[in-house]
Parts: sequence; C-alpha cells; structure tokens
Amino acid sequence: MDYKVGLLGRIALLAGSLFLLSYFIINGSGVFVISLFIILVLAQVIFLVRYSENSFKKVRQFLDNIKQDDYTNVYPVKFDGTETDDLHIEFNAILAKLQEDQAEKEANYQYFRSVFQHLSIGLITFDEEGKVQIVNTAAKRMLNIQNLINIHEVEKINKELHHAIHHLRTGGSELIKIAHPDGIMQLSVYVIELILRDTKFKLVSLQNIQSELEEKEMEAWQNLVRVLTHEIMNSIAPISSLAATVKSDIENKLDLNITVAQSDLEDYLMAIGTIEKRSEGMINFVSEFRSLAHIPIPKFQTIQLKKLFVQLETLLQHQFDNHQIILRTQIEPDELILFGDQNLIEQVLINLIQNAIHAVEDAVMRIITLRAYIDESGKIIIEVSDSGKGIEEEALAKIFIPFFTTKKTGSGIGLSLSKQIMRRHKGNIQVKSKIGEGTTFKLIFNA
Repeated sequence: MDYKVGLLGRIALLAGSLFLLSYFIINGSGVFVISLFIILVLAQVIFLVRYSENSFKKVRQFLDNIKQDDYTNVYPVKFDGTETDDLHIEFNAILAKLQEDQAEKEANYQYFRSVFQHLSIGLITFDEEGKVQIVNTAAKRMLNIQNLINIHEVEKINKELHHAIHHLRTGGSELIKIAHPDGIMQLSVYVIELILRDTKFKLVSLQNIQSELEEKEMEAWQNLVRVLTHEIMNSIAPISSLAATVKSDIENKLDLNITVAQSDLEDYLMAIGTIEKRSEGMINFVSEFRSLAHIPIPKFQTIQLKKLFVQLETLLQHQFDNHQIILRTQIEPDELILFGDQNLIEQVLINLIQNAIHAVEDAVMRIITLRAYIDESGKIIIEVSDSGKGIEEEALAKIFIPFFTTKKTGSGIGLSLSKQIMRRHKGNIQVKSKIGEGTTFKLIFNA
C-alpha cells in the first residue's frame, strides 16, 4: 500500500506543478517564476523515475541473486503490513527454499560422487572432444595412472583399449588384455553413450575379470580332465583286460608246448580285432579332441539368412521326411542379412538341428522351428527350437562341456564346437529348456 500511496502522491504533485507552470506561461508571468517551475517539474520527474526504479531495484537484485546461485542474502522485514514488507517476506521464503534445494542437490552430488569413486568397477566419463569429466579410483588403479585429463592419453597405456573406447557403441563390450605392475589384467570394457543438455558423453566401465576367468578356466580344465579320464578309462580298461587274457593264454600254451588249435586262433583273431576296433575308437576320440583346438579363423562375408535357411531345409529334408518332422522357418525382416563365415555358421546350425531331430524322436508332435530376428538391442538372433521332452536341469549346465552328451550315440563335441565358433564371431550361444516344453538354442550376434 505504501508504494501506491507514494506513487500516486508524486504523480499528483507533478500534475499540480504542470498545471501551475501552464497557468504562469499563459498569463505571461515573469521569466524567473516560469524557470523556477520548469526546474521544479524536471526535479519531480527525476524523483518519480528514481522512486519507480528503487521499487524494482530489489526485484532485479533478487533475480540477480538467483541467477548467480547466491541465496545467502536476507531482506529486512519490519512487520509493518506494508507491501514492501510482504515482498521481502516472499523474497526470503523463495531464497530459503532455493538454498535448501541447492544444499540437497550438493549433498546428492557428493553422495553419488563418493559412490562413484568407491566402486570396484572402473568408470570414466568424457565428452566428444575427449575431455574427461570423472575418472574413479578403480579406473586409475586398473590403468596405473594418477590422473586422466583427456581420453586420448589411454592410447599410451594400451592401444587396443583406446580403440575399443572410441569405437564401441551403447551396449557394446570387448575383452582387452593389458599389462599391469601386478600382472596381466583381463578387462571387460563396456560403453554407454549419453546426451546431457545437448552434449554427447560416453560412460566407460572397466571390470577386471582376470580372477573370474582363471577360476572358470580351472573349472573347465577340471571338467575336461574328468570327461577325458572317463572316456579314456572306458576304452583302455577292456583293451587292457582283453590283451592280458590273450597274453596269459598264449604264455600258458607256450609253457606247456601245446599246439594252438584252429578255434583258439579264431578266438585270438576276434580278440585282436576287438582291440583294433577299440584302438581306432580311441584314435577317433583323440582326433575329435584335437579339432576343438583347431577351429579355422572365420572368413566374414554377407549371409542372406533366408537363402541359408532354404539350403539347410534342402540338405536335411530327407531326415525330416524319414522322422516325420515339421520344419517351420521365420525371418523378421524377410531380407535379414548377417555378417559372418557362412560355412561355420551353417555347421553350427546343422549341429543344433541334428540335436533337435534326436530330441523330437519320441515326441507326439515333431516340430522344429528356425527363427531369425533383430532384438531390442539391435543384435541379430537365430533360434533353433524343438518340441521334444526338454533337457534335465543337471545336464543343462554341462551340455557345452567337451565330450559331454545326453544321447546314446555321439561324440559330445558338437555344442562345444558351436560355442567356440560363436566366440570367433564375437557372439554367444545360449540354451533354454524345460521338461515337457522343448528346448531352444539361441545364437546371438553383436551388431
């Protein structure tokens, strides 16, 4: 109310002065009086302008405080009921709220920064120009550095890591081996691209999985040795027993100077033939074992999956007809293309389809489904599903171990070979099975 009264009073006074000035000019009053009133009017105009400006000065100051994130200023309150007093109360309330929000924001920032720094996974963020915003303690320890100003400095540490950081896109990952004073590290590099206030950033996570790899490697070796021991003992035990029996029989006849009868010779030939057959089986077993370590390097080319599915159907049509199997194929989109080694991918799919054929032998509905599509993360997926009885949970964890098989016949290396072929393609193979509901093998190719 005080502002309005002051403003109206000054306007009324100015209006009265203008009226008197006009009156003196019309009546031809003296120059001194007219000049005096002109000066008076000008002074009143100046005071009116200053009064108006003073009224908004506090508003500008308030807005400047907000603009500069300065919420410490306090406007005096007299509690006299004037509009200025009410305005100061509102200003102080707003500044207090903003100050509280700023304190909470700072506390959250410090909290997340502390969490960021103490994570065991290395984290680095940088912008399009390579300027690093944050690099946590774990990343510094993994890279053996004190600080990181620009992401290009990583090239001096490891060129492969530098290349992966710059060329991986959101969701992309790569396994990099780097030298470290504590020994060789296997780093799993994962990248996410972010946009914050129209500025592009990259978040890179580094995880040392050396110990996990060594543990899995040891577990794999133990499983392999266990399977090899089982297979070799199963083959050598009867060979050794049969050879010992034949040797003992021949030695007895030589000691007693007994002529070998025709029937005995036939028995010996049969025993030797059995030993030869089992020995050939051992040689084939070792040959198959060697093939696991000699998978050729993929020769990448464009593969039209629709054409590949037609070739597989033609190749295996005779088996489908003999076993009364229905093959269903589905490709989304219809012209889906894969970049890989066609011969190796075809070998993987043949292995999986052959397994599916065995799986549906005793099923009422014998259906095998081949499906190819692009998932939500942009990866190309090929699925081989069957309507068989499914795989036991205990066996499901072992099916990719070399020489492990759930079939009565077979070497047990098909799935192991398939897994290695997929790794050569920077992809993966997964299996999902439930008793009574069939099995689905999924080939995952990174885009």
